[in-house]
Amino acid sequence: MEQQHETVTITLSGRIDSGNAAEIEKQIFAKLAGKEHAPVILDAGNLAYISSAGLRILLRIKKKNPDLTITGVGSEVYEILDMTGFTELMKVEKAYRTVSIDGCEEIGRGSNGIIYRIDKDTVVKVYRNADALADIQHEREVARLALVLGIPTAISYDVVRVGESYGSVFELLNARSFSKILAREPDRFDWCVKEYVNMLNRIHGTLVPKGKLPDMRQKMLSWAEFIRDHLPEAAANKLRALIEAIPYDDHLLHGDFHTKNLELQNDEVLLIDMDTLCVGHPIFELGSMFNAFVGFSEVDHDVIRRFQGFDRETGRAFWRRALSAYLGTDDEKKIKAVEDRARVIGYVRLLRRSIRRNDLTSETERAEFEHWRSELIELLERTDTLLFLRSELTVEATDDNLSNVLTFVDRHLSDAGFSGKVKMQVGLAAEEIYVNIAHYAYAPKTGPAAVRVETSEDPKSVTITFTDRGIPYDPLKKADPDVTLSAEERQIGGLGVFLTKNVMDEVHYEYRDGQNVLTMKKRG
Repeated sequence: MEQQHETVTITLSGRIDSGNAAEIEKQIFAKLAGKEHAPVILDAGNLAYISSAGLRILLRIKKKNPDLTITGVGSEVYEILDMTGFTELMKVEKAYRTVSIDGCEEIGRGSNGIIYRIDKDTVVKVYRNADALADIQHEREVARLALVLGIPTAISYDVVRVGESYGSVFELLNARSFSKILAREPDRFDWCVKEYVNMLNRIHGTLVPKGKLPDMRQKMLSWAEFIRDHLPEAAANKLRALIEAIPYDDHLLHGDFHTKNLELQNDEVLLIDMDTLCVGHPIFELGSMFNAFVGFSEVDHDVIRRFQGFDRETGRAFWRRALSAYLGTDDEKKIKAVEDRARVIGYVRLLRRSIRRNDLTSETERAEFEHWRSELIELLERTDTLLFLRSELTVEATDDNLSNVLTFVDRHLSDAGFSGKVKMQVGLAAEEIYVNIAHYAYAPKTGPAAVRVETSEDPKSVTITFTDRGIPYDPLKKADPDVTLSAEERQIGGLGVFLTKNVMDEVHYEYRDGQNVLTMKKRG
């Protein structure tokens, strides 16, 4: 027994059962005599077994000394304490096995930790925060939420000690990060862009139940306030106004979406490092993406090689190609406009990070800070909005991506101010055409489908174009069903295209350049 600063530490070992509980209780309370209400630590590192008789001792200690902590609890004893609710009654610290990362390959890196491969089957994410148990619990919860919402990810199955911190252990059998693929297999650059953007679309097309994840807009407002004193007053005020003008959005954001956080495992693409999950407008995601591929290495060009494993030119090319594919346009003017809005968000993040982590002590840190600061001030002078819309979305033509397509269409209609009735009718037509492509264009395989949305104000209208490279097929040639027949006489099916033709004002089909092209128009 040790007593330090009024805290009493008692070591428990072996077994506590009906046969010895009375004697152990006598010894414990003899040591606690005259120390009622003093903090008590029970060191259970060598405790192998506890029965209900032992649990009653813990309750009696808790009543006399409410500030009770049980430390170093092994998994078997912890299970008993958890099963009986003792982990809710008192502070119980589980014992964690120790893992070494000496000589292990770094395969991922995020804002809160670094991921190492510890063997061919498993990886461990080591948290920068030494007191990371709450962070680990949060990440496990949000990763489970993402999996339920349809985002492919790995779920931690164990928590371990790594040096002075903690880590989460995941199964990632023979997985390779996209950064490693880009660095070692440059001929797969286009494939990486395609899969990267597919995952980005999947993330941004996912609706999150309200209150389940943090709102990135609120975080960004607090970050803008954090750097306020380092900006001219006019610039600081405009930055806050631009962020406040971004509406609440309950679609999923990863928060740190770069190529080290995408893993290819057995031909399946997995998203990792989930502790930054949040909700919000996609511009917040693009800001962090810009940083990962461009912003961090604008002054020190070698940063990206140390971080991602490939050179600055590859990072810049990947960012631009991915942004073009995500926006669905090759128009350099449109791409640059969105990039500049992403840079505003990116530089806010970089300035905040620089202030919090570095205190600007080195010449390089001061040069980076001044560069990002001057770029942000210049951008704010000519930026009137941080909002944007993509004109085209390309997805794998599967039922899973229907919600992505409908969300994409609805955002354009909402932004253009169409009525609820028009939005419902256009959404119905878009669903019918997309499902037709998903089920028949590439059967029994799958392939890409693109949807382009163009709105006009004078006269008010929306034009939606679907394209795919599947089997040539004109759905408009199919005879309309006879809707006057009785239920017994009706054939099942055939109503989708019929509904589309009736709720839209114009529907046209052509086979052009190896593609099925179906265009439909609705006047508002």
